Amino acid sequence: QGEDASVAIAIEDHYRPQGPSDRVPTDPVAIAVALADKLDTLIGFWAIDEKPTGSKDPYALRRAALGVVRILLDNGLNRFQLLPITQDHAERRFSGLVFDPKGISYDLRLFIIERLRGALKDQGARHDLVDAVVEGGWNPKETGNVTQDNLVLIHRRVEALARFLETDDGRNLLAGCKRAANILRIEEKKDGVAYAQRVDPALLMQGEEKALATALDAAEAQARTAVAAEDFEGAMRALAALRPAVDAFFEQVTVNADDAALRANRLRLLARMREATRTVADFARIEG
Repeated sequence: QGEDASVAIAIEDHYRPQGPSDRVPTDPVAIAVALADKLDTLIGFWAIDEKPTGSKDPYALRRAALGVVRILLDNGLNRFQLLPITQDHAERRFSGLVFDPKGISYDLRLFIIERLRGALKDQGARHDLVDAVVEGGWNPKETGNVTQDNLVLIHRRVEALARFLETDDGRNLLAGCKRAANILRIEEKKDGVAYAQRVDPALLMQGEEKALATALDAAEAQARTAVAAEDFEGAMRALAALRPAVDAFFEQVTVNADDAALRANRLRLLARMREATRTVADFARIEG
């Protein structure tokens, strides 16, 4: 009929992939149509509150979501953000229905992320690293964190984290982070408060705690810059620089000091460390 070849390819491929062994569209037009078809289906069923429950999935919505995951990962589409696209489509396509477009977008994002978890685990990724990256540093009330709203970038972060944890710096920093998280969990539960306030520099008495506070400021700033530039190896290197200060702190500083003000400030310092490392991943979720 004289159509561009991409039109024929898109007609043939827009239902793909229909299963885990089916091939993924690679032609740009076919990719666009396949994604549009699957996301329109998912958003439509979410709009009328017809979601899969338990083992029941009569409309193959899990398959559609996994198709979105595979298309994005296999084609390396690292500029595709779920929340803005799904929310905009929900508002435009289903504006006549009484529903919450933003709420649907967040809920659908979580559903697709679950399919991503499964896909990465099938590829051999450690489940705890996937959880650490997916959960770490993402605020569900915000949409601007591109690295937590982009499946390809999440995949790359998981790979970079796995390589980092194979190094001595990675293993030792993980041990320090988990120790800090355990102390915080125990003390926050006992005190009934969250030590989320800012660290008071005037209460940093020992050289090791001063050094850790300085190192945290530098490492977090560098890690955020690297993550924003999608340089996940660089973000890991920024965190690796924390290792000497973290080791020295736990060797020389008594967190639960007798002085209540010092104790609270040191717990806030540990919370500061927890937040700084969450720039990359939630280390508390990593096993080992």
